[in-house]
Amino acid sequence: MSPRAGSAGHHTLAFVESPVQLLNVLEWAHAHALRTAGSGAPGRPAAIPAQGGPRSGEGRTSADDAGAAGHPAPGGLTLVVLSPTDPMTRGQLRRMAELARDEGYVVRWEEARGGTAAPFQTIGGLTRLLRRAHRVVMGDPFSRYVQLLLTITRARELVVVDDGTATMEFVAQLARGERLVRWHRKGGRRGPRDLLFAPVSSSARRRLTPSAGRTVEVFSAMPIEEVPAGVTVTANDFSFTRARFGPPRITKGADLVGTSLVETGVVDGERYLEAVMALAQAHGARRYFAHRRESPEKLHNLAVRTGLEVVRPDLPLELIARRGPIGRTVLSFPSTVVHTLPLALAGTEVRVAVCDIDPAWLTNGASPRAQGFLSGVTGAARDVDRLPSTAERDVSAGQDVAAG
Repeated sequence: MSPRAGSAGHHTLAFVESPVQLLNVLEWAHAHALRTAGSGAPGRPAAIPAQGGPRSGEGRTSADDAGAAGHPAPGGLTLVVLSPTDPMTRGQLRRMAELARDEGYVVRWEEARGGTAAPFQTIGGLTRLLRRAHRVVMGDPFSRYVQLLLTITRARELVVVDDGTATMEFVAQLARGERLVRWHRKGGRRGPRDLLFAPVSSSARRRLTPSAGRTVEVFSAMPIEEVPAGVTVTANDFSFTRARFGPPRITKGADLVGTSLVETGVVDGERYLEAVMALAQAHGARRYFAHRRESPEKLHNLAVRTGLEVVRPDLPLELIARRGPIGRTVLSFPSTVVHTLPLALAGTEVRVAVCDIDPAWLTNGASPRAQGFLSGVTGAARDVDRLPSTAERDVSAGQDVAAG
């Protein structure tokens, strides 16, 4: 399943759309020893490029051009960035792309959403690489872009790396033979675009089902209970991150990790601000690490009302935390980091604590699946402390009064 990077006929093509996906491809490649001859020796601290790296498609190297003509890159792994339009995500992706190049991997930046014609140009330009690739690695099997690309490839090996907690839902849906749909949209009505894309999504699900001529691997730090028949699950322990960065300097007090649950329509904005304020006061939090999808307006309001220093990280939080400085306690709501940070910070004295989402915080438009999914994310987390939600604190307080 894991031949060396330079093995003839085993070229790997990886598609990423977020900084975390790119980090997890690097973790996967590190775990499978997919290293090029020119990459750094294991354990050597990686150089992090300065902020303000190449914009959009600038800064292409000869390594980029090696993949541009449809020929496999010399190192055996080509990372294709399907660039989003969000400025924060693009900035983090540029820095992660430079880190990947420093590790000796080929990075090809695609302006995949840069106008009406961009998807056709991107897919047309990648067709030859897709047809030649023996292995395809993807960070988001729910992505319509990725699902469309899967209809083109003849790859005999497919790999799904973590795209956060969505990986848990993907594996469960695959095991149950369900259509692929993101957890926060599940239960909602399918729109015209969903219906139009349904055949492509169905084809992608079939291709992601192991067969006699095709293997499927899931590389994940998430707890996976339902494993589809024939799927290989490999644990991501963040060995690349730990080998390259840290250990961090640990500061007093706590840091709080933000979430985009308000932006996705799951949690009410006012209730979320109240919860952040209560957590910050109870635990002496000083900094708030914003999720890349959180809106500037929300973050400004949060800073004014809570007094927290809002930090917009330019790298995935696992790298930020590992480099430090980081608070002795890291507070989070149910999200990917309650699973990944304990792994990235293994061997340090940092404590990760998670606060449950109170059902009263959910919006009227939240998916019926939302509460159960978020509770599952918290309940399955290892090596974290659980903090009670508002509802649980109220019940506990009521019991104490009754007992008294």
